Amino acid sequence: MSSSKATAFDQDFYAWTQEQAAALRRAAADRVNLPIDWENLAEEVDSMGRGERHEIEHRLTVLLTHLLKWFCCPDLRDRCERPWRLIIREQRRMIVKRLADSPSLRPFAAAAFAEAYRNARGDAADEAEADIRSFPPDPPFSLDEALDPAYPPDLFPPEWRG
Repeated sequence: MSSSKATAFDQDFYAWTQEQAAALRRAAADRVNLPIDWENLAEEVDSMGRGERHEIEHRLTVLLTHLLKWFCCPDLRDRCERPWRLIIREQRRMIVKRLADSPSLRPFAAAAFAEAYRNARGDAADEAEADIRSFPPDPPFSLDEALDPAYPPDLFPPEWRG
């Protein structure tokens, strides 16, 4: 592997998977005479990139579910504050890590936010055994706020940030 490809792999894994899948498909179309299953190999590399997208969307849904329960279920806070805090913190860490590993996925996270919120709203209602109308139809926070380790400040005092 050349150093430029190694650098691309290290700088943005998702973009690398998409570039490599396209390169494999071009090689297959050019009928490179090697005993390689080009199309299936390209599909597997492409699938690795889709897996990164799925991971971000899933973790974003879990994060938003727990933020919604914090905002909309104050009667559950005494019993659930610590587990919610731990789950929110872990989801944030993993999303931020994925976005740092693959900066080209940041626009995807922004685009997936609305659908993740819709899913989180239903999940929060189910988990809290509450009427879905207890949860706002539009997000009460932005993606940047959701990923902010200090947000909301009443759930994340300074000793819990980071």
